[in-house]
Amino acid sequence: MSQSGNLPRSGIGSLVLIAAVLGGGAVAFAYTAGWLSPERLTPERMVEAFAPPSGAALGHRRNHAKGICFTGVFEANGNGVELSQARVFERGAYPALGRFNLGTADPNAVDATVRVRGLGLQITAADGEEWRMAMINPPFFAVSTPQAFHELLIASGKKDPEAMKTFIQANPEFAAFAAWAKTAPWTTSYAEEPYHGLNSFIFTDAKGGDHAVRWSLLPTVQPVPVSQAELEKRGPDFLEQEITERIRTAGPQRWTMVTTVAGPGDPTADPSKAWPEGRRTVQVGTLVVQRIEPERDGPCRDINFDPTVLPRGIRVSDDPFPAARSSVYRKSYDLRAAEAGDYPRTGTARP
Repeated sequence: MSQSGNLPRSGIGSLVLIAAVLGGGAVAFAYTAGWLSPERLTPERMVEAFAPPSGAALGHRRNHAKGICFTGVFEANGNGVELSQARVFERGAYPALGRFNLGTADPNAVDATVRVRGLGLQITAADGEEWRMAMINPPFFAVSTPQAFHELLIASGKKDPEAMKTFIQANPEFAAFAAWAKTAPWTTSYAEEPYHGLNSFIFTDAKGGDHAVRWSLLPTVQPVPVSQAELEKRGPDFLEQEITERIRTAGPQRWTMVTTVAGPGDPTADPSKAWPEGRRTVQVGTLVVQRIEPERDGPCRDINFDPTVLPRGIRVSDDPFPAARSSVYRKSYDLRAAEAGDYPRTGTARP
């Protein structure tokens, strides 16, 4: 790895890998929309595209394969009811189940080598409705369309170095992600990361009014940037070890959930474009992570964090990525369920 503030040793190649693991199957939308007919993309083909040369890790998620479970509560402060009639925004505490994870198809990846960190979350309201989401630490996505993401995967898989140059020339929005990967600080803890839901959703309030929003979970602890040299001194699984020890000794960790409301003309179908500063924000509650459990027999192991599982009062927008990811997440789930016997559980295997 390079020193702090520099791109990893492999330069563009590392950026390709980072971008490739971000979307978790975003390109499947090209299949559902028929963009590439007659040879349209399918969830099966996209899942295969994420597999490393050595093959997929059987029994594991096909992307964001390395992770650890947590349980806790979402403490709604009541502010969210002005935007959405979803019961989860009514003042109260609701069970939360989630997973800290890394953007890699390798469940044995060394933590210091993976740029993208993620958080999957399920909140269950008092009426039993679930809100599932998948978030990552970059503040915007690497490309603007599912088709561009497909082209990125194709370019990154070629040995010809001109392939990536051609891709970047055709997709200039990738430069913003490259700059983030180069300059954003690294930390030594999942607890110090912000997690962003990069996609736009529609909140419907009690009067029937619609609001296009994005949301983020912002850490309440102060992030401590570290150098690449410092990260390389850590063990291969330091993130899981650190969050486990932090909660054991310091107690529950918290993130403030902030929703940002789109202004007129803000793009809702393009997650590569951040909305301008100054947009209205509403703090709707706090995620409190109370307990960490290893994934092998933990409560998050068999949860599909499908971002289209939404309570009444929240629905998808014109952003194509949630539906696309849903189809690939489903295929990934089916595969790992069928491969349950290959997963290294410590208890009784289950799908």
